[in-house]
Amino acid sequence: MKIFKVLISFIIVIFAFSYSNAQKIGVIDTNYILSKLPQYTEAQSRLDAQIKGWEDQLQKMQAEYDTKKTSFENEKVLLVGEQLKQKETEVKTLEKNIQKFIAEKFSGEGEINKFRANLAKPFQDQILNAIKTIVEKNTLGIVLDKSNNISVIFLDKRYDYTDKVLDYLLKTPASKEDKSKDSKTKNKK
Repeated sequence: MKIFKVLISFIIVIFAFSYSNAQKIGVIDTNYILSKLPQYTEAQSRLDAQIKGWEDQLQKMQAEYDTKKTSFENEKVLLVGEQLKQKETEVKTLEKNIQKFIAEKFSGEGEINKFRANLAKPFQDQILNAIKTIVEKNTLGIVLDKSNNISVIFLDKRYDYTDKVLDYLLKTPASKEDKSKDSKTKNKK
């Protein structure tokens, strides 16, 4: 998500500089905009629920591993030959399964990051298009995103275009089309 914010800020600044006659500066807050988009918050809730499910699954796997490992350590001196190898293999297999699960779900290239990227992409595109429209309407030369840790010491409300971008997004037919697509998708399930 941070990469998106840096990227969108960079694109906005480049886009804004392409208008040589524009000299106004605008500021937006993409985090605020995202938090006010019902489709985004719903999708984020679904992602959070999926993550919670994976975390619960991981905890169960870890508890099973801890139990088997403790049992193996306690019985190790009593086991011989094939029994010892079998119990040791079980423990190692559980440990490998946990590591594999963590890598598949929670690593840098895991499913969580893929889901987040897929979740954010359509909303990022909508916000970027709305920003471009607001930039053109208001002949802005530079647009900064204050959710990107850009220090804004003072901001006159007339230069804050967050609400204009949000209003544009909430009133655009594309947003309404997304809602109808979501309802059609839910009806098919």
